[in-house]
Parts: sequence; C-alpha cells; structure tokens
Amino acid sequence: MAITVDAHTQVYTGNNVLLPGSQVPQPATVLVSAKTGKIIEVHAERLVRTNFPEIADDHWLEVDDDKYLLPGLVDAHVHLNEPGRTDWEGFWTGTRAAASGGVTTVVDMPLNSIPPTTSVDNLEVKRHAARSQCWTDVAFWGGVIPGNQGELIKLVDAGVKGFKCFMIESGVEEFPCVSESDLRPAMDALKDTGSVLLFHAEVDNHSAPLNLEDPTRYSTFLNSRPEAFEVDAISRIADLQREYPTLRCHIVHLSAASALPTIRGAKAAGHKLTVETCFHYLCLASGTIPDGRPEFKCCPPIRDNANREALWAALLDGTIDCVVSDHSPCVAELKKLDDGDIMGAWGGISTLGLGLSLLWTEARKRNVPIGTILQWTSQKTASHADLADRKGKIAAGYDADLIIWDPDAEYIVTKGSLRFKNKLTPYEGLVLSGRVDRTFLRGNLIYKGFFDKFEGLEPSGVLLGL
Repeated sequence: MAITVDAHTQVYTGNNVLLPGSQVPQPATVLVSAKTGKIIEVHAERLVRTNFPEIADDHWLEVDDDKYLLPGLVDAHVHLNEPGRTDWEGFWTGTRAAASGGVTTVVDMPLNSIPPTTSVDNLEVKRHAARSQCWTDVAFWGGVIPGNQGELIKLVDAGVKGFKCFMIESGVEEFPCVSESDLRPAMDALKDTGSVLLFHAEVDNHSAPLNLEDPTRYSTFLNSRPEAFEVDAISRIADLQREYPTLRCHIVHLSAASALPTIRGAKAAGHKLTVETCFHYLCLASGTIPDGRPEFKCCPPIRDNANREALWAALLDGTIDCVVSDHSPCVAELKKLDDGDIMGAWGGISTLGLGLSLLWTEARKRNVPIGTILQWTSQKTASHADLADRKGKIAAGYDADLIIWDPDAEYIVTKGSLRFKNKLTPYEGLVLSGRVDRTFLRGNLIYKGFFDKFEGLEPSGVLLGL
C-alpha cells in the first residue's frame, strides 16, 4: 500500500469516520496537506502511528472510539448583517458561532446588511467588512430587487453563488419584494449563466385586512401567514419555470407541508427545482410554543406537529433537498421581549452553533443515521451553493474541513453556551444530544472543546468566489 506523506502531512485516523456514500461511520485514515489544506488521500482502514514515522506528533490526530470524524457543515442560509446592522450580528461573532457547531462554510444572504448585496459595488463593501474576521469560509448570495437586472451578470462574474428574491415584503426597506414583472427580466439575465434563483416563497393573498386578535398569541401570528401563502407562491414559481427551463430555482425555508404536492409535481415534470427547510421547522411545533414568546417568531411560521412530520417524510424521500439554519438575528429591542408582542417582533430565529445537535436529537428518535443528516447539511448544501467540488465530503481533493463529533454527549442550551452576538433563541433550556468537540478548517483548528472554545486560536476563514 503506497502512502503519500512528507513532513507537512497531517493524519486523522479513527474507527468512526464518515466517508462519502456511507450512512454510518467506519474505520478510515485521512491524509491532509498542511500546505494546501486539501485532503490528499483517504484509506478505508484505521492505520497506526508506526505507519507514519515521518509525521510529527502535532500532525497526528487519533479520534477516540466514542467520537466521529465528520465533514464540516455547509450552512447555505445565514444572515450575518455586516455592515450596517452589525449590532444584530457580524462576521466575527457569526462565524465563531458557526464553527462551534461544526459549520465550516456559511453562505451569507444579501440582506439584512446595509448596503444589501444587489450590486458589485455593494458586494465589495461587504467583502471589505468581512476580511480578517471570518473563522469559517464565507461565500455570498446576491439579491434580486426591482430594477437591478443590469447588475446580475456582473455579480455572477464577481463570484456570488446565486440570487435571493422576496415575493412578499422582506421587512427591510432597502430590499423590496419583486413582482412577476420584475422577475422576468431577472430570469432572462440569469437563464444561461448556470446560476440559481432563490425564492422567499410567500405571496400575501389576503383579500381583506386581517382581523387580528391578541398580538401576544402565537396563533394570531400563525393565522396571519397561512400555508396558502407558500402554496400560491410555489405554484407561481412552477409556472415561471416552464418559461425558463434552464434556470434552477430554489425554495428557501419551506415550512408548509401542503406545498409538497406542487413541489413533487414540478420535480416530476423535470423542472430544475430544489428545496430547503430549516432546523426550526423540523424541531419545533406550534402546539408547544407559549404565547408571549417572540423568540419563536420566524417567517414563514413554525406550524403544527403533523406538518413537521410531513416535512421529515419529504426530506427522507428526497422531495426536500437540504437543511439550513436561516440564522436571522436582531437586537433584543426588536424582538419585543418586554411586552411579548409576537406580531410586532422581528421575524427570525438564531441557530448558529446548534443546528447539528438539534437535528441529531430529533433524528435519533426517527432512526435517521448520521450519514443522512450530513447529506442534508453538508453534501447537498455544498452542491446547492456551487461548492460541491471542494466542500461537503471527506474525499481526496476536497478541503480538509472536519469536525470531531461526540454523538452521546448531552448539554443544556444556556445563554453562556451561545456564541452569536445577541443571545436570544427559542432553544434556551433544551437538552440536546450530540456536541462538537473540535472543528478544523482546511486542517486548521478553529474551535476546540465545549469549554476551551477559541482560546489561543486565530480566524483562518477565506472569502469564496474571489
């Protein structure tokens, strides 16, 4: 057996390594170039220290038998908000939170920063703000708003991974929603680029003003954004795809199970349609949400338990492609915590650092293996963000983005355990299963242990697409 090593080779070995195509971890040894941060070779056996006399002790890592070696997660839906709303979140705090949960790449949404990523000039402002702050790698989505179709090809050439638009008001004035008359020139511009158009798929089809009840009741908010909003929007997207068959379209944060037949029909018809859902739609249900708790507010809403189970089934049968966080934080005042005004609160849930534990906690109840979870959160999200040639797998030629995972650890979510800036989350107080022990980005340690965290470490993330 030929093994390619030199003094700059790192070796990761253990009995529980998740390799491509496997549902459960297996013995393996991973060789990494410390110069390039790339995986050189993967051997499907646990090799021993004597196989590597040239390797320095600090380049040898043996994973304990009770832990897994997994590929780093790719979170393809994150709002880092810098510049402009850095008091909500920022590159430094957001990517540290991501690293603490085993996320090694985030793809930043074009809002809620000021300016939004709707032009090349604005993209450069954002990239300038991000430099030297990122603990994970960071890629960027661009935005489609009314009238910016002339910027889209330039943004593709500048390296954005695709484009986000809203079919309902976004909540920030600098990122207005689009009509079908806005979408057609944008889709004309993008149809032959190989890019992707992401839709916040809700359309406000209320024919009359809502008669709102108590704004502190979660049911009031839930009734204000019914599943029909999503079904209507996704039906319109499917109709548009008939006109633009070469352009991949993607539904972000699907919450409404009643839209699944439309999605299945579009996929069966050969439409280039992909779909994501979020940790909160898979782990929470409206029937257990207390009134007066705006931490649970997100758009579209968390729905009932039957809806949640239907989303799980759609993930398992491939109708839904991947799972993301939609980490969408804000400052405490905007969450209306003092008066519990759910209707008036900012709609977003903070999750960075918790996603893998959340999903693993729920997946174990359903006998879903870790390999399937990593397909949803790493391999398929990497493909969605056009990073499948370097992210999402433990395979030769890929970035050595790795996490050591303790599947049996349990911990309580506390404010002190949260790494994002504004420590507001509906998960506080939950007992979660599974915890990240260490996170490596291209072979560099970027997070160590639940208690040591970041002491003595430096950010080594790069901006992808440059």
